[in-house]
Amino acid sequence: MKPVWIVLCACLPAAHPAAAASGAEPYPSRPVRLIVPYPPGGGNDTLARIFGQKLGERWSQQVVIDNRPGAGTTIGAQLAAKAAADGYTLLLSSIATHALAPALYAKPGYDPIKDFTAVTILAVAPTLCVAAPNFAPKTIKELIALAKAKPDDIRFVSGGNGTTPHIAGEVFKAVTGVQMTHVPYKGGGPAHVDLMAGRVQVMFDTAASASPHVRSGKMRALAIGLPARYPDLPEVPTFAEAGLPEYNVDSWYSLHATAGTPKPIVERIHQDIVSILAAADIRERLRQLVSTPGGMAPGAFDRYVRTEHARYEKIIKATGIRID
Repeated sequence: MKPVWIVLCACLPAAHPAAAASGAEPYPSRPVRLIVPYPPGGGNDTLARIFGQKLGERWSQQVVIDNRPGAGTTIGAQLAAKAAADGYTLLLSSIATHALAPALYAKPGYDPIKDFTAVTILAVAPTLCVAAPNFAPKTIKELIALAKAKPDDIRFVSGGNGTTPHIAGEVFKAVTGVQMTHVPYKGGGPAHVDLMAGRVQVMFDTAASASPHVRSGKMRALAIGLPARYPDLPEVPTFAEAGLPEYNVDSWYSLHATAGTPKPIVERIHQDIVSILAAADIRERLRQLVSTPGGMAPGAFDRYVRTEHARYEKIIKATGIRID
């Protein structure tokens, strides 16, 4: 896995770099909106609320979580791309908004590079293949065998067309040569409900989203996308151990601002995220979510996004997936 993460006094020192970007008033001097292109309840929304609360405590300004789900994250991303470039609207971005959707949609409604300013990565989570408790296969090999024998019997779910779990499932199909039916839901929460109830069979979810249900016994994990087994889930083999060393789909969670946002504001947000990531309680929370802390500098993160965008553009083109 690649290495890679809103109330502070209203009167910040005049020397603070963000103060210069807004004249006499330091940033932020009013509430900040954090657009989350997912419904409440999933892994993205959870991280948005964790970091939104911590940023709010540091800034002494409310961070308003604005859930704007739909169209494979493009609705929320479009809204953020068109916002004023003043740092008061941020996007809880991800691999979906900046690497997957732009390659899946002929007209996503925004350019992931030109319309945004990269701030930083919050965390990176591996893919966790999870199954319904009553699903017969107990291993990846058994899943592949059943999918080849009865391709119409297996339905894999996601939080919507073009979301990371959807693409992770399609990549699995391409790597293994199996056929499974994709069932999109309006968000990860409803997909989880039906998976736990056994109405659908498999999900290639982010570990941050699915791991709590695995620990509770409501889902069964078949494999995890890490180089080695995760200490908190020692019984779950890696995809490499399961016979699929070439399978690699990591999910990253991040922050983007609208293109043209002043550099001092971007640096201020990045510095505060780095400080938040250093806190013991946040590192423990990320550990529970099977996620690696981020903190990448804006310039490095911009290069990372460009690389991921090019990588998944090739993968999606090779698999023939298209959402129009």
